Amino acid sequence: MTELRTGRLILRRWRDSDLEPWAAMNADPEVREHLGDVLTREQSDASVARFQAEFDRRGYGWWAVELQATGEFVGFAGLDQVDDGTPFTGVEIGWRLTRSAWGQGYATEAARTVLAHGFDRLGLPEILAVTTAANLRSQAVMRRIGMTRDPAGDFDDPAVPEGPLHPNVLFRITRGAG
Repeated sequence: MTELRTGRLILRRWRDSDLEPWAAMNADPEVREHLGDVLTREQSDASVARFQAEFDRRGYGWWAVELQATGEFVGFAGLDQVDDGTPFTGVEIGWRLTRSAWGQGYATEAARTVLAHGFDRLGLPEILAVTTAANLRSQAVMRRIGMTRDPAGDFDDPAVPEGPLHPNVLFRITRGAG
């Protein structure tokens, strides 16, 4: 598995030592605000097992993100197949960081590196991003990395009941854009 580095971050394979801070992130209602219910430790651990299996099968997926300076685990970033039931197909970029890492440019830094990997190493023609209509912080990151909103692709998530997590927005970027 490829390890990616930025000026401040390492995007790498998951380690057993990541499970505890990952579970803490997934139990934080603020981190999960635009994602749904908090996760139990078992659900959180199972998500890492899925990430690893998908990465091994496809050659891309969700990397654990750590700070180069300290080795501290601060979240994840990467690429994934768009969820089944979504009204479009493709590969989407995503990120999730612990609250202590918010507001420091880490999401943008990791996302730029993930985009470059997707286009330059994987040869993807286009990368998508999806978030809830209310998640303005993630939408700001999408714009900073050169993505453009595609209002025609906005949709109501069929896996989510009516409410603030139901309406979703779609952003796109093609290879060579930005």
